[in-house]
Amino acid sequence: MVRFLLSKLLYLIPTFLGITIVAFGFVRILPGDPVLLMAGERGVSPERHAELSAQLGFDKPVVMQYFDFLGRLLQGDLGNSLVTKKPVLTEFLALFPATVELGLCAILIATLIGVPVGVLAAIKRGSWFDQISMTSALVGFSMPIFWWGLLLIIFFSGFLGWTPVSGRISLMYYFPQVTGFMLIDSLISGQEGAFTSAVSHLILPSVVLATIPLAVIARQTRSAMLEVMGEDYVRTARAKGMPRRRVIGVHALRNAMIPVVTTIGLQIGVLIAGAILTETIFSWPGIGKWMIDSISRRDYPVVQSGLLLIAGMVMVVNLLVDLTYGLINPRIRAS
Repeated sequence: MVRFLLSKLLYLIPTFLGITIVAFGFVRILPGDPVLLMAGERGVSPERHAELSAQLGFDKPVVMQYFDFLGRLLQGDLGNSLVTKKPVLTEFLALFPATVELGLCAILIATLIGVPVGVLAAIKRGSWFDQISMTSALVGFSMPIFWWGLLLIIFFSGFLGWTPVSGRISLMYYFPQVTGFMLIDSLISGQEGAFTSAVSHLILPSVVLATIPLAVIARQTRSAMLEVMGEDYVRTARAKGMPRRRVIGVHALRNAMIPVVTTIGLQIGVLIAGAILTETIFSWPGIGKWMIDSISRRDYPVVQSGLLLIAGMVMVVNLLVDLTYGLINPRIRAS
C-alpha cells in the first residue's frame, strides 16, 4: 500500500506543474487590464500606471512572471488579492466551508438516491421503473444548471413560496461563525428557528448541484450491476439457494461498487464546476462565486491560487478514491 501511495504521489508532481501553467495563463488571456480595473472610474495617469505595473510585477516578461509566481508558490505564498489586499489563502479558507457544505449535501443526495435507483433499475431491467428512471437520469444530465436552478427558484420560491431565493440563512439571525458550516453553527447557536432557516436555504442549491452527479451515479450503478450479475460467482450463489437480498447486496453490489466509487470521486470535479454556477444563481457565498467575481475583476492572484487550491483538492479526493478500492475489495489491496 505504501508503494502504491508513493507512486500516486509522484504522478501528482507533473500534474500540479501543468495546473500552475494553466492557472497562470488562463487569467492572462482574458481581455482587460487589472491595473485599470483597480483604479475604477477615476483612471490613472500613464506614469502611475507604469508605477503600479512595476509594483505588481506586470512589467516583467510573462515567462519571468510565471517563475516568480512558481517561486512564491513553492515557499507557500499564494499572494494577496489585488482588490481586498487580503491573503488569498485567508479568503479561501473563510469561504471554503460554504462550498464544502453545499457540495457534501449535493453528493449525499446524489449517492443516497442514485445508487438505490441504479440497483433497482438493474434488477428490474426492461421494466417501467427502469425506463422511467434512466430517461429521467438522461434528462437530468442534459439540463443546464443555470436553467434548472432558475426554474426551481421560479416554481418553489416564487410560485409556491416554500424555499428562500438566495443566501445561506435569513437576515434575522446573527451568531458567531464558529466552524463556518452554517448547519452546525446555527444548531449550536441555540437560536430558535436558525437551523430550520439554514436547512431551507440549503435545499434548492443542493438539489440543483446534485442533479448531474445523481444522473451519472444512477446510470453507472445500473451498468455495473448488470455486468456483475452476469458473472459466474453470482450465478453460483443463486444456484446454492442463497437469499436474493444476500446475493445482490453482498456478491453483486460489493463488486459493482468499484466503478461506482470511481464515478462518485470523479463527480467532485463536476460539483466544483457546477458550484460556480449554482453559487452565482443562489448568491451562495462560497469559492465558486468568489472565483467568478475575481475573474470579472481580473484579480490575478485570486484566480491563479484559487484554481490551484481547487485542483489540489480534486487531486486529493481522487487519491483517496484510489485508496478506498482496497477497503471495498480486499483482492485489490492484496495485489
